Amino acid sequence: MAYTADRISTAWLSDGLAFHALAAAFVLMSVPAAAQETDAELKALIPDAAVADPEAWAKAPPQTAVPTAAQPEPNSPLAQDNQFRLPWPDEPFDLPPVLALEPDPDQTEALAAQVDEPAAQRDLGDVQRLSPQLTLLFPTDPALLPDRAALVQRFAALSAIQRLSNDSEDSAAQLSARGRTDGDLLRRLLRNYGYYDGAVEQVISGLEAGSASTGARASVRFIITPGPRYHFGAVALGDVERTGKDYPALRSAFGIQSGDVLDSDRIVASRNALDLALGESGYTFAKLGEPDLVIDHRSELGDLTLPVTTGGIYTFGGVTSNLEGFLPAKHLERIARFRRGDLFKRGQLDDLRRAIIATGLVSSVNITPREAAAPQGDVPGSVALDIAMAKAPLRTIAGAVGYDSGEGFRVEASWEHRNLFPPEGLLRVRGVLGTKEQLAGVTLRRNNFRGRDQVLTLDLYANSVQRDAYVARTAVFSATFEKLTTLIFQKPWVWSIGVEALATREREGDINGIGTPPQNYYIFALPLRAALDTSDDLLDPTKGFRAALRVSPEFSFDQGRKANYVRFQADASAYLPLGNSVVMAGRARIGTMPGTDIQNIAPSRRFYAGGGGSVRGFGYQQIGPRNSFSAPSGGRSLTEFSLEARIKTGLFGGAMSLAPFIDAGTVAESVTPQFSGMRFGAGLGLRYQTGFGPIRIDVGTPINKREGESRVAVYVSLGQAF
Repeated sequence: MAYTADRISTAWLSDGLAFHALAAAFVLMSVPAAAQETDAELKALIPDAAVADPEAWAKAPPQTAVPTAAQPEPNSPLAQDNQFRLPWPDEPFDLPPVLALEPDPDQTEALAAQVDEPAAQRDLGDVQRLSPQLTLLFPTDPALLPDRAALVQRFAALSAIQRLSNDSEDSAAQLSARGRTDGDLLRRLLRNYGYYDGAVEQVISGLEAGSASTGARASVRFIITPGPRYHFGAVALGDVERTGKDYPALRSAFGIQSGDVLDSDRIVASRNALDLALGESGYTFAKLGEPDLVIDHRSELGDLTLPVTTGGIYTFGGVTSNLEGFLPAKHLERIARFRRGDLFKRGQLDDLRRAIIATGLVSSVNITPREAAAPQGDVPGSVALDIAMAKAPLRTIAGAVGYDSGEGFRVEASWEHRNLFPPEGLLRVRGVLGTKEQLAGVTLRRNNFRGRDQVLTLDLYANSVQRDAYVARTAVFSATFEKLTTLIFQKPWVWSIGVEALATREREGDINGIGTPPQNYYIFALPLRAALDTSDDLLDPTKGFRAALRVSPEFSFDQGRKANYVRFQADASAYLPLGNSVVMAGRARIGTMPGTDIQNIAPSRRFYAGGGGSVRGFGYQQIGPRNSFSAPSGGRSLTEFSLEARIKTGLFGGAMSLAPFIDAGTVAESVTPQFSGMRFGAGLGLRYQTGFGPIRIDVGTPINKREGESRVAVYVSLGQAF
């Protein structure tokens, strides 16, 4: 026999007794008849009508109805009820005491520590106060926790009390909860440095008794007991142990040895070092898993396992380009510092990526190694490089407008296309229109010409200049092949070789249009340059030195007269750091021009001194011999010296520096450089460091000033003076 849910519900609503009887019936039918007495008792509870016809009995209306009592008025006396038998007390009686609720755990912990610990306990250790609400207590012996400074620095940066607490508004529960968080943080940091049995005790002090507020004096103190420091046990590095001759170098790169003190930071650093070493040793497809550290508290050792799959050794193969007509694969291989068959080095990929970006022709580069041939025994495999690039804007229009009290107005404009003649064939058209200078020119430039950072430049221009030293109208063609140093890869040695042909009509400077008559010069030159640079930065060096030598044999034809001479110029500079905030910088320049008299040398080819890149405090080209019209006439020898201190001020986040300087220089008509008749300039400079180099502002004044010379000169440029 079974009952549906609807029937069970109806029976229950009809009579509570019916429900109990029905439940008893279910029990009788469901439980085996193991106890006869129990069955008899249960059967006695079932009505006969329910046994005879259960369905009819379940549908039958209840025999009695329970009347609904009317609700009494709130202020009426209690109704008399025959069922109420409890006598009303005639005399007063005492109620039992009210039990207090279970206190909040956070509040209990805070109030339990509301009294300052005794001074004898408070001073047992080295106290480090991080804030009014946070103090750390360390063992007095620093050998027990040698990494204390690093631990404190990390804890202070991550502490919840440091970040969230307010001296006057925090409740005891809040301070206690943040203290528990910081306690867990300290324990994790201790384990990070190998103290797996370290203990951290939290004490809250400064509470007012019975108050939930911390008050202004409340603080949390952590008593730190580091315990013994664990060490590394066994160290397993997967396939690295089967790399043969490469194993010693790879194992040394990982660094961690059995018995070393346990340090989680060192695990991360060693994993990265091993990954780098594998990539630089030809293991192109090496994979490193996550390190697994198993701690044994009995031996106080941690066994370290780092899953490593080396994948075999590979060499560089070919290169493919997704922009073959724009930057072909052959040109990309020329840019790379590796050749086919060289051992694969992951760092070479990063270098090639930077070099391609430096062309200015692409906005993004993705280099993907692809297996071209698998390793066979001791024979390395070969890996091809698939290079995917996205083009960048190739055309640029630039312009500048300026005014100088000595030079007047100047407007400069240029247009260029950086890949008009692929690969990397630039065309630039430029022009200058100014009060004292006009120029029109065109430049063809091939970057990375037949090699990395090698540039071939062809330049054709005509200009007219009017300076205090000379007036010239010139047409020039030049070709230069040079090896450049760049911000991406600063080279110690650079060089250039070129050819230059010019026709110029010039005369020396004059006064009010009265001067020497102009002369025509036809000059052919072979300029050469070599330079050595050991400094640490192209735009803002702080140590090292630089040396450069320029040699230019020149042949001049002037109205039937021929002259042969050579321009020599040697430059040297050195940089010496004095502590962390001062760099002393010095410079020297010597020039000479033997071979002919000064009258046979065009005024624009002579030596001059003065200006922002020479002797500061003087105008451009204002130092040296003067002609009969008191205009600078230049010379055949040059001597210059500079000394300055570059001092960091700490202003503007450390970007601002001061640079007091003193410069000296002279120009002579003789071939031998002179040291007599030196002109001196001194002043103060400001340097503002930017992401691409310092902005320089120098204010100088001549020390041995002469009549007609300005008292102050100001120079603005990018980069240091030298």
